[in-house]
Amino acid sequence: MRYISTRGQTEPHSFSRAVAVGLAPDGGLFLPEKLPDLSPAMAEWSALPYPDLCYAFFRCFATDIDGDRLRGIVDRSYRCFDHPEVAPLARLDEDLFVLELFHGPTLAFKDFALQLLGNLYAEQIATSGRGINVLGATSGDTGAAAIHGLLGKEGVSVFILYPDGRVSPLQERQMVCTGADNVFPLAIQGSFDDAQAALKEVFAETAFKEEFRVSAVNSINLARVLAQCVYYLYAWFRLPAEKRARCEFVVPTGNFGNVLAGWLLRGMGVPVPAFRIATNRNDILCRLFNTGEYRVGAVSPSLAPSMDIQVASNFERFLYYAVDGDGAEVRRIMAILKEKGEYRFEHFERDVFSASRMTDGEIPAAIESVYRRFDYVVDPHTACAFKELDPGRTSVVLATASPAKFPDTIRDAIGIEPKHETLEALKARPLVKYPIRGTRDEIMRFIRDHAAAGEAGDDAI
Repeated sequence: MRYISTRGQTEPHSFSRAVAVGLAPDGGLFLPEKLPDLSPAMAEWSALPYPDLCYAFFRCFATDIDGDRLRGIVDRSYRCFDHPEVAPLARLDEDLFVLELFHGPTLAFKDFALQLLGNLYAEQIATSGRGINVLGATSGDTGAAAIHGLLGKEGVSVFILYPDGRVSPLQERQMVCTGADNVFPLAIQGSFDDAQAALKEVFAETAFKEEFRVSAVNSINLARVLAQCVYYLYAWFRLPAEKRARCEFVVPTGNFGNVLAGWLLRGMGVPVPAFRIATNRNDILCRLFNTGEYRVGAVSPSLAPSMDIQVASNFERFLYYAVDGDGAEVRRIMAILKEKGEYRFEHFERDVFSASRMTDGEIPAAIESVYRRFDYVVDPHTACAFKELDPGRTSVVLATASPAKFPDTIRDAIGIEPKHETLEALKARPLVKYPIRGTRDEIMRFIRDHAAAGEAGDDAI
């Protein structure tokens, strides 16, 4: 299978090359040239354990990786999860389920993709004999998951941009208390959107990217989105068969990558009826799917910091399909968005997508309500999903993080302070972070000074 850019001006890449490059040279995002039809395999796959399902799924996409090598990459990626099902589906009520995505090493859904991506990069290094430099931006959970996906991997340096003071204290500690010499948490002033914009500017510097072998861990990387498809498929198989026809996945999201992964399965023959996009007060996606207007605003720090985003990068992948794969039209719309910060869309799948918004004033009440009704504790991001649930559907809420990562908010809401032993251990460790100006030139200078050793060149996995 080959991978093409949403902007239509990049030659098709292999899976491994698309993963290594991250952002397409024309500034677009990679997608499969054609989505595979999974429907013939559904019956065979339905009872597979999570690692086996992930392996079977990626066999359709990573066609240039030997089967035994791919099997090892997948197995290494999910053996560090602390639940035997990896992504258990908890039932709270007759028509209400929670897909628990916080059993990985950093207690957030990002572990599903970034453990896999870390092992893909390790394979790249082992095959090429050359080190790489991994660059990412985070609004909270991506940074920690990326770092922990690459801890202990030889020949790699990790550079993570994050908005100083705008992630939770424990999210920050997961990034800055590793004690690893090859991890560089870069604290910048401003928002996640500022960090993400600077990251894209760095990736646009093709000569620099090739010289220093810079790879991406954000969801601009195709492997991230594909890895997230798997937990939707796993949950779909574990729903009672009679519930599937009226199922709605309810997805807390700010960057659109999480919900996009589920939606892509529809194009692969999995008949998921509907998705609800749950946002916090940074509600660009809620406004988009309710009004058709994409309008970038200022980011407001919130109780659900990982969704404090106003520029949803993965929307470009959805846009590609919305304009029937017309790369020129994608380029035109993205240029308008870059220039004006707004665009009105006329045609959306309103029968597939709905959206809701939850304010900071509502989040503690939602946490308290879920706890009182179901004796179940949710984190502030997951709490946003419990607004306007459709009583006519079976709701599957994606629980994106452990409540233990946000103890102050949980304590204020229900009087209980959740704890997790891995987070408690971080509190005694020293903080090591690198405050820098979040500009393209400053980031490139820092990478030059701290890059992983190895020959420059055109690496592939």
